[in-house]
Parts: sequence; C-alpha cells; structure tokens
Amino acid sequence: MHSFFDRLARVFARLGGFVLASLIVLTCLSIAGRLLNTMLHGDFMQSTMPGFAEMLLNWGIGPINGDFELVESGMAFAIFAFLPLCQLNGAHASVDIFTSRLPLRANRVLRAVIEVVFAATLVLIAWQLFLGMESKRSSAQTTFLLEYPVWWAYAVSLVAAVVAAAVSIYVAVMRVAESVTGERILPAEMEADH
Repeated sequence: MHSFFDRLARVFARLGGFVLASLIVLTCLSIAGRLLNTMLHGDFMQSTMPGFAEMLLNWGIGPINGDFELVESGMAFAIFAFLPLCQLNGAHASVDIFTSRLPLRANRVLRAVIEVVFAATLVLIAWQLFLGMESKRSSAQTTFLLEYPVWWAYAVSLVAAVVAAAVSIYVAVMRVAESVTGERILPAEMEADH
C-alpha cells in the first residue's frame, strides 16, 4: 500500500514541478515582453528606429495577456500537488524544542494526533474547494482577461487536494497504528528541523 501512495505522491509532485517551472517561464517571458514593449514605445526607439520598433510591436511583443490569471490558477494546483509527497515523507518543518525531551512513546502519540488533525484539515480543505468549485461552476464566472471559467482552476486544484487528503489519511492511519503497536510502519521522517 505504501508503494502505491509513494508513486501517486511522486507523480503529483512531478506534475506540480512541471506546472511551477512553466509558471516561472511564463512570468519571465511576460516580464521580458513588458520591458521590451516599454523600450519599443520609448523615445529612443521611436526616434532612431521607428519602423523596426513598429514591426516588433505588430508581432505582439509585450506582456503575456492574462499571465497573472494563469499564475494564480497554477500556483494553487502546484501547492496541493506537492503536499502528498511532503506528507508521506514527514517533510514538514517542525520545531522540536519541547518534543525532543519527550519519550519515544509520547512522541509517537503526539505525531499520530498531529497527523489525524492534519488529515482532517486536508479533507475539510478539499471539501470546501469542491463547494467553491460548484459555486463558481453554477455562477458561470470567468476570469477577467482570458475569460476561461474560474471553476476549471478549482477543479484541477481539487484533484490534487483530494490526493493530498487521501495520502494524509493513509499517513494518519499508519501513525496511529505505530503509536498503538510501538513499531515503525512508515519510513523515517525527513523533517526540516528548526
């Protein structure tokens, strides 16, 4: 069962990475286009090379239309896409000033409680995302510039949120089992300690 959730989490992390890299490229191209557009409209280019400047402007050199709408939608998906792998590996940041002094058994119980709360939170977030998607779908709301339905962004984020919730439920069940049996079931956590 762990290998299934591991593969699923890695697939979503790769998708999230692809989306995030694409958003970075999109943002860089849009900023470069905006700078070039400003230069082409500037006094220097308009006085020294007006024909060349006009030709480039006619090609559409400028910011990418709706870039912030795409970044907004893509970032939501990327965040939810990275959560499953982070959750599965116990890679969330933790501050263990207090817990480092507790016995192993107490730490296991505390970890199980935290995982159950985290799983419940992710299920609640996925549910609210579903309700938000349904609301946006029924209202037929679209984005301002690109005019694509807003619920599309909710839908792709919901898929990643559901996967994150499923993985966190699995992790919570395993952590509860670990605290009851006293045996390690999941691989060692890779927490980012602070």
